[in-house]
Amino acid sequence: MDFEFSPDQQAFAKEVEAFLDEHDDPAVFDVTRENMAQIVDTPARRAFMRELGRKGWLGITWPEEYGGSDGEGVYEYILNEALAGRGGPQIGKGVGIIGKTLIAHGSDFLKQTFLPMILDNDVEFAVGYSEPNAGSDAASMRLKAERHTAEDGRTGWLLNGQKTWTTSAHFAEWYWLGTRTNPDNKHMGITLMLVPLDQEGITVNGLWTLGNDERTNEVWIDDVFVPDEYVVGEVDKGFVYISQALDLERFTMFTFSPIKQRLDLLTDHVRTAVRDGEPLRNDPVIRSQMANLHTQAEVARVMGLKFVAEAVKVEHAAKAGEDFQPPTVVASEYKLFATEFSKRLADASMDICGPGSQLRVGTEDAPMTGRAESTYRYTVIDTIGGGSSEIQKNIIARRGLGLPKNF
Repeated sequence: MDFEFSPDQQAFAKEVEAFLDEHDDPAVFDVTRENMAQIVDTPARRAFMRELGRKGWLGITWPEEYGGSDGEGVYEYILNEALAGRGGPQIGKGVGIIGKTLIAHGSDFLKQTFLPMILDNDVEFAVGYSEPNAGSDAASMRLKAERHTAEDGRTGWLLNGQKTWTTSAHFAEWYWLGTRTNPDNKHMGITLMLVPLDQEGITVNGLWTLGNDERTNEVWIDDVFVPDEYVVGEVDKGFVYISQALDLERFTMFTFSPIKQRLDLLTDHVRTAVRDGEPLRNDPVIRSQMANLHTQAEVARVMGLKFVAEAVKVEHAAKAGEDFQPPTVVASEYKLFATEFSKRLADASMDICGPGSQLRVGTEDAPMTGRAESTYRYTVIDTIGGGSSEIQKNIIARRGLGLPKNF
């Protein structure tokens, strides 16, 4: 495959960089917030994303009939990588997971209600899949949804249960929620629903993570009524929709550019640092270690481009009305390699920078201004979010290599 961008794609990349230069703001861009922390959680970040919406960049790959540009996924990739490389908020859940699922499976009511708000960045979502006993195995979720008729005569579902590790629940307006509508069928008994978060019966409690003190949440749901019109797609088909969207999540949540930015920072440190009176760059062990890290970084980069190429093929097949398989294996391969490499890079940064690497991020006289320490904590989360490394290995083994489920 060709790993170079076309002239049009290169021109778009330059346009994006110029736009980001024009809107450079420390309240929006912070490289010390990595991957899953690159969210639209402040007024400044929300205003910036509205500017992206006005440019038409939040719906690059959406069909024109829904307000998009009907463009190829590579343009979305270029945009997301540029945002992530500067520590800015990414296009994320609304445009990708929620928007694309609604386009594919949502009712006319849901499309008309939510798609325009997503394109204008007038709404933020939280994604509720994980539960105390259903983490990477999303099909094990148990939050109960039972048929119910409200006092005003509306028919729908009454929800009771708990979700955990729900990033964004403390500031989002809507919950993209996986519910258990059929307790007798693990995979074909889950239904997706859209639920407003600011209502009685929903309690959001903060959970503070190892990753630079970023917040996620546990959410309690007690007798919350959801009308039928807020059910996404078919009842009991939610796991199918979740699985399709997870391919996108595994790729877009774990962009390559922040990893490259941290590798460049470490490289600059090695180039200039002195240990025991000798330049660190002359140490043969360090030189070998840095060569390996740069080689693995290039592998991660081209694996990401491979996913983009496969996703574009899927887009073309879908537009042509042809049968297609989502690039599940390629997504898992990239997510597994990139996040595990990110951990190895964090380990190397701690080792190479020595005792000073334990100083907190932002410490001016610390090696790499403390990035080694914060990155070391962030990367633990990266290998879990979007499906743990063990889950990615199982997907690759079964779907990619054809191995039996219990081997």
